[in-house]
Amino acid sequence: MNTLLRFARWIDAFNDALGRPVAWLILGAVLLAVISAIGRKAGFGSNALIEGQWYFFAGVFLLGAGHTLKRNEHVRIDVLAKRLSPRARAAIELGGHLLFLLPLCAVLIWLGSQNAWAAFRASEMSADAGGLPRWPVLALIPAGFFLLGLQVIAESIHRLAVLAGKEPAHGA
Repeated sequence: MNTLLRFARWIDAFNDALGRPVAWLILGAVLLAVISAIGRKAGFGSNALIEGQWYFFAGVFLLGAGHTLKRNEHVRIDVLAKRLSPRARAAIELGGHLLFLLPLCAVLIWLGSQNAWAAFRASEMSADAGGLPRWPVLALIPAGFFLLGLQVIAESIHRLAVLAGKEPAHGA
């Protein structure tokens, strides 16, 4: 169990180290929005600026998902869970991670990789004049779900440790 916990803590640190700089992409998106708005008024706006904004936002949400899960800041509805013991919550979360979230990550890594690779091979570009290539934003999908999948593995290890009495439950 100690080896697994060390591995989980390594994943935690990795997603923390990546999640913090990824948050700065929000500033990049805001700056692109400002430049784009000024550019439209001054006559030099471009579709690349607009598309760059949503590339940055896609990066924030996809590359930051693992960090969000690690910090337990994802959306939850705890109507029933808050009434359960920490061990029962850990068991339910472990089941959800292994039965639903991890398989979803695997499928989206596989399908997203195929889609991004096909766009790269075809040199797929935006349909809009002056737009950006599509493969970089499409590559964010498998990358983001890979990072989320890693964090799901770490969270599953942490829940196993709670069930084995080796770690306190979240919020305990």
